[in-house]
Amino acid sequence: MGRTKEIYLAGGCFWGIDEYFSRVPGVVATTSGYANGATKNPSYEEVCLGSGHVECVRVEYDPARVSLAKLVRQLFRVIDPTSLNRQGGDHGVQYRTGVYYTDEADLPTLRAVFAEEQEKYERPIVIELMALQNFYAAESYHQDYLKKNPGGYCHVDFSLLDG
Repeated sequence: MGRTKEIYLAGGCFWGIDEYFSRVPGVVATTSGYANGATKNPSYEEVCLGSGHVECVRVEYDPARVSLAKLVRQLFRVIDPTSLNRQGGDHGVQYRTGVYYTDEADLPTLRAVFAEEQEKYERPIVIELMALQNFYAAESYHQDYLKKNPGGYCHVDFSLLDG
């Protein structure tokens, strides 16, 4: 395996986003966590109370097997990109959608995918596109949550993965 890259994706509750991307060929690892908030190493309770963090998934991938553009297009497939701070039954700032990069060289690709996706909607897409400011892994019970709890709540339609 060659050098891996990472991208941070937010699409509402991180349980479904984590499980969805863990199934994408070329994804090496996923980690649920909290990104771009005001405090260091927040707890789930602090995030729910308004720390400003977003529930987010660190996606480590092999660019020789899956492109960044494909990963971001997959995110667009499982969210409503025109819905602000709400996905499925979850609402609040921690459930906003976003793509957070760590490599400036990824920005042209990300902007191109966003422009391509915007063409599909009459309303503006409201997904944040910005550099990752910080990321803290969520508590262990949030990691691989749907693998541990197959009947757990999830707004993500896994049937969209193969199409």
